[in-house]
Amino acid sequence: MKTTLFILVLSFIGMCSASAQALFDDWFEKKSLRVDFALSGNYEYQAAALQQIREEPVWGGPVKNLIDKFYYGGYYVNLYDKANGQLIYSRGFNTLFEEWRSTEQAKNETQSWTNSVSVPFPRKKVVLEITGRNKDDMQFHPLLTLDIDPSSIFIDRGKLDENTVTQIQYKGDPASKVDLVFLAEGYTAAEEKKFIEDAGKFAESLFNTPPFDTRRDDFNVWAVGLASEDSGTDVSGKGVFKNTALNSGYYTFGVSRYLTTPDMKSIRDAVWNVPCDAIFILVNTDMYGGGGMYNFYAMGTSDNPRTPVVFVHEFGHSFAGLADEYYSSEVAYDDSFYSLKTEPWEPNITTLVDFDSKWKNLLLPNTPIPTPLEDKYKDKPGVYEGGGYLPKGIYRPMDHCMMRDYAPFCPACSRAILRMVNFLTDNVY
Repeated sequence: MKTTLFILVLSFIGMCSASAQALFDDWFEKKSLRVDFALSGNYEYQAAALQQIREEPVWGGPVKNLIDKFYYGGYYVNLYDKANGQLIYSRGFNTLFEEWRSTEQAKNETQSWTNSVSVPFPRKKVVLEITGRNKDDMQFHPLLTLDIDPSSIFIDRGKLDENTVTQIQYKGDPASKVDLVFLAEGYTAAEEKKFIEDAGKFAESLFNTPPFDTRRDDFNVWAVGLASEDSGTDVSGKGVFKNTALNSGYYTFGVSRYLTTPDMKSIRDAVWNVPCDAIFILVNTDMYGGGGMYNFYAMGTSDNPRTPVVFVHEFGHSFAGLADEYYSSEVAYDDSFYSLKTEPWEPNITTLVDFDSKWKNLLLPNTPIPTPLEDKYKDKPGVYEGGGYLPKGIYRPMDHCMMRDYAPFCPACSRAILRMVNFLTDNVY
């Protein structure tokens, strides 16, 4: 009887998977629709406007897990069937503009930043919606709504530069793998070999880190060689400026170690013909620093001794939506970056407003909430005060974690990573 039941369950799962694949084939082609848009505003408000739409030749994302139920990120892109209004694709993400809005500068200036999202290319007319999260109620509200006809003459279908693409690791069909793409930044044409070696080295550092070590076969890894005129990157706080492919630099928002680029268009131009679920920008310098935004990109440096763990930390942000768990380092954001009246969306911090939705089921029986930093608790999952840049009112799952001080990932972060791997490889998540 148990054998028969097991076979029936497997048959049901197989039928569901086949059905999901059929839905993708009904709605989409194995290509990408890229939407470049501007986010503009200041501390008080934001708005969005279309810049361009492109057809690109590769879709490497899921073909079964089309609806994102994580509800991570400050923004969502949604696709609806124009004919009946059915939601057929969704995905959450963050932007650098969102972080800028929490800085002191945004209280005195209004700015506009280019952003970009890619979705599977529709076979039929669709409605694309970009929504932004309101911090007061944590709900998503429309910022931009577009009717898109896939046969439109206004969709750019031209080729872009075909950069050198090297396969670091290939484990199978991109639709059922996580496609991690390393991008070269601040490497000259003569330094391409160094970039390939660096990308391979950092891929190994990722797969040597739990829980990624258990899922290596679920990843394809690619390296895209972009040639820069100069080696290195901008260090604006010290008057150093370099001509590089992706216009990166330190001193983002005035923080010396914060290494990012606002140039999302150049990033998307670089990966236009590569299957891509996650982007890591490898910067050719030995300075300490980095950055990462959920489902956007992560960035780190090639030659700093601490970069292997910085890489994994920043990848935790961009890949799994993990929050910073430290609370005493310099940041550019004010105290309003997280509201203590609402539950943050990140899976590894809580304000206790809705702790049941976080890692409560990972706690041992009789673990006090909040959890004191006493010897009998501090090496076990708990609810420890301090995280998300604030010493009070926000809580983290462990005293030490990769997202605080480069210790091993805590159980809550590990679970979030594995769930994201499952989502991107079309498994149950």
